[in-house]
Amino acid sequence: MSTTPPPPSAPSTGVRPARGERSAEDGAFGWLHALGPRGRRAFAGAFGGYALDSYDYFTLPLSMVALAAYFRLDSGQTGLFTTVTLVVSAVGGAAAGVVADRVGRVRALMITVITYAVFTVACGFAPTYETLLVFRALQGLGFGGEWAVGAILVAEYTSARHRGRTLGAVQSSWAAGWALAAVVYTLVFSFAGDDLAWRVMFWTGALPALFVVWLRRRVHDAPTATAAREQDPRRGSFTAIFRPARDGAPGLLRTTLFASLLSTGVQGGYYTLATWVPTYLKSERGLSVVGTGGYLTFLISGAFLGYLTGGHLTDRLGRRNNIWLFALLSALCILAYANIPHGADTLLLVLGFPLGFCMSAIFSGFGSYLSELYPTAVRGTGQGFTYNTGRAVGAVFPTVVGFLADSWGVGGALVFGAIGYGLAALALLGLPETRGKELA
Repeated sequence: MSTTPPPPSAPSTGVRPARGERSAEDGAFGWLHALGPRGRRAFAGAFGGYALDSYDYFTLPLSMVALAAYFRLDSGQTGLFTTVTLVVSAVGGAAAGVVADRVGRVRALMITVITYAVFTVACGFAPTYETLLVFRALQGLGFGGEWAVGAILVAEYTSARHRGRTLGAVQSSWAAGWALAAVVYTLVFSFAGDDLAWRVMFWTGALPALFVVWLRRRVHDAPTATAAREQDPRRGSFTAIFRPARDGAPGLLRTTLFASLLSTGVQGGYYTLATWVPTYLKSERGLSVVGTGGYLTFLISGAFLGYLTGGHLTDRLGRRNNIWLFALLSALCILAYANIPHGADTLLLVLGFPLGFCMSAIFSGFGSYLSELYPTAVRGTGQGFTYNTGRAVGAVFPTVVGFLADSWGVGGALVFGAIGYGLAALALLGLPETRGKELA
């Protein structure tokens, strides 16, 4: 598939709004208008792809109880599903970043979608625990690359003024995919026995890919960024993102190390909650399938609004301040949620909203921040490596919770996720503020 951009659209007339008037780019959806037709198509492609990424990811956590019963697994073995997925996703994400820098953003996106859709379906046919573990790991190859490449594609179409909220809107598609997975889970597990229902969940993971493949036939890389990338001999170089500063020449090693630590902390906390909250609601709070879906509705609603709100705040407060704020609030929400007394189910319901809000708002600045930390030629490589290294190392958190759950209970073990947000706050001490930076 060619990714050569079409001829540029007609130039602006240069007419500026009169004093006191608001341009189309100043309204609530001004960021969307500012993208232009090609940018909006890129946004739609990245949004749809990341929603599918989320849907395919959540087929596992939502089916965890049924899987554990079917294969007779303990908590440590079920936690290993998530760890393997995220560790392998680091390899896939880093590879996708290199591919995006060398052959283009859109081609890399197509590869990631096809990969995770195929292996999600394969999971539904797994006859043994070991086979499922392998298929889930291979699904991680595609899962790891989608967000980083899609975020870069949109970031390169977006002005510095709107980049935070635009990438926050792309990030909100994770909540959309999560919500779709929760709806399908409720329907499938209500009408099919658990032994079949978990397989059906995985099989449905292929359906949205058809739409995304069609959509991305109309999406092209940003022309200016493409020209800058193709003219730079460093494009797609791992060596470049690990080069230290020497003789007054800037290097990227410090940025890569601290950005990886930041990503580790935030994702360690997030995936702890995403993996274990459904099990916590069913096994320790005694909720039914429908009841669990209802509680997850509050959590997911909070997540969706958190992505959008965090996107606006990262443009207003700056990238670092937004992450600092929500790292603190997310840690406090975990502690509160895990210590709700039994019987206080209404409080459990209500606190799900701020929990989902805070743990998602912290992600809203990631797409813009990581894109701005790296030059065009290695933007995919740097963002793909740091974001997915965070996934891989952060993946240890759900497994630790799984082993601790046998002695502490799932609720008590969830507190371990708060440690991740502390790591994220520390990592910011080694990174610069990038708000207002234009991308080539």
